[in-house]
Amino acid sequence: MEVHTLSDMSKQIEFVADINHLRRLFIMPDSPDKFMEFGNDLLNLIHAFFTEKGGIHSSISLPELSELFSDIDLPESPHLLKDVLTEIKEKIIAHSVKVGSPYYIGHMTSAIPYFMILIEMIIAALNQNQVKIETAKASSFVERELLAWIHRLIFDRTESFYKQHIQNPKVALGNVTLDGTIANLTGLLVARNKAFPPKDRFPGIRKAGFFEAFRYYNCKKAVFLVSRRGHYSIDKIARIIGLGQDNVIKVPVDSKNKIDIESLNQICADIRHHNIENSEQIKIISLIGVAGTTETGNVDNLWELRKIADENKTHFHVDAAWGGAVLLVDKYKSILKGIERADSVTFDAHKLLYSPLSMGMILFRKETDLENIKHSASYILRPDSVDQGRFTVEGSRPFSCLKPWTTLKIFGTNGFRILLEVAFKLTETIKDLIISHDNFEAMSYPELFIFTYRFVPKEVQQQLKSLQEKMASNAANLESIRKKIRKINNMLNALNVELHRLLRQQDNSFVSRTRLESTKYYPQKIVVLRTITINPLTTPEILKEIITEQNTLGMQIYNSVSDIAKRR
Repeated sequence: MEVHTLSDMSKQIEFVADINHLRRLFIMPDSPDKFMEFGNDLLNLIHAFFTEKGGIHSSISLPELSELFSDIDLPESPHLLKDVLTEIKEKIIAHSVKVGSPYYIGHMTSAIPYFMILIEMIIAALNQNQVKIETAKASSFVERELLAWIHRLIFDRTESFYKQHIQNPKVALGNVTLDGTIANLTGLLVARNKAFPPKDRFPGIRKAGFFEAFRYYNCKKAVFLVSRRGHYSIDKIARIIGLGQDNVIKVPVDSKNKIDIESLNQICADIRHHNIENSEQIKIISLIGVAGTTETGNVDNLWELRKIADENKTHFHVDAAWGGAVLLVDKYKSILKGIERADSVTFDAHKLLYSPLSMGMILFRKETDLENIKHSASYILRPDSVDQGRFTVEGSRPFSCLKPWTTLKIFGTNGFRILLEVAFKLTETIKDLIISHDNFEAMSYPELFIFTYRFVPKEVQQQLKSLQEKMASNAANLESIRKKIRKINNMLNALNVELHRLLRQQDNSFVSRTRLESTKYYPQKIVVLRTITINPLTTPEILKEIITEQNTLGMQIYNSVSDIAKRR
């Protein structure tokens, strides 16, 4: 078989393929050497992408990029593999985001271990379908082993429990899912079905639907309770399952971005009072705790939430997609105190387990809870089968669990301890850099590697401080003072938006941006910059460079605005 390398840059050749040519594309080359010629060229492309000097984003504009991919006609004639790989190099790799850069500290997507490239190749080559044992023999047992590891990490049931159930096909300790959204969806579907179970002649909400469930259980509406920092997937799930987004009750958060327990108790009390006074009931399908908020990385009081869930006879779900992995290290487990008392927990591999996108997990404290969504089909998932697909929302699924399974084997808990210690130190470093700097203001209390702040020139900070002191002294003109504070914050919001835009334009580093209402300026929403410091390649020196650049650009914008104001 002829092998073409990427170094051959001749024009693309179109030709009429016969079945023999197409068959060769499905058969492994007759010697590893021939296969590895392509593999080496491909790895060289990837290596060049990671080592290329320059910015995090390519200089091409979005309209220009859209032009590269605006061919409305499906390819008709076959092309040589080498030509398609060349096109991938020039059109896709060249314009991909360097999310693994140590200067990229704005999102939860980070660097991954290089061996993951090889694991992805194994997953693709084996092409196992986890829905059924007939298409996923050994990989089904790997998946169950991984789920047992994470289940034990969270719930810490007895050793005999795990020996009994680790490979017990009659139950499922949890599922591997596409991502955290599907994990949350699975947990909340189970919660919904538990809230409206079969009873007497009523077949349950799974069969009868919401209308019949509400009528049978004399229910006016059903709700989720979650903090304002809850992930946006909760809203999506409410829409998907027919609950309705308006029935996701967003509980206020305190100054540390944790769910406000007093407000939550009042909401629950109001619901209980309604149910006593009215024949039509309000059903709390689930109380949702957050173990690592997406915007600020904070953790709800999970221990207290369990008590409140019990008082209100509802399912307690914890979204630990971001923070769950800190359980790997004994000294950090207390951060997530109470998670072991949850009914279900979402846990992502593509975040703090440093796996490539994307893979989530949903784990249930009770090994029988997934019976609430169990299903079968005569041609694939017979009721007496051993297929994991009987318990999953998704049908066909790849062998994604091999990625965290491999990482946990290679790193071990000691390796993760080192990685998380570095991440905590980096978070502390950037917090200290901001707090000690005259021109920045910290805007959140970091718990899990996320920190928010904003650029505020020293003289503006002094103005705000003076106004706040007047507020505290109960000055007569409080409303006038509030207006002045709002006006200054509006200016700072615009300044930080412009700073973020300019940082993107300079492209030396990347931080993200959001708006928070939970700062000391409540209820005014404040534009903040958001950093996520989990990349082990990031160093304190790099963080200093990033803050120095932000200060320089921020002062340029502020001085420019001040000059314009003075000329007016």
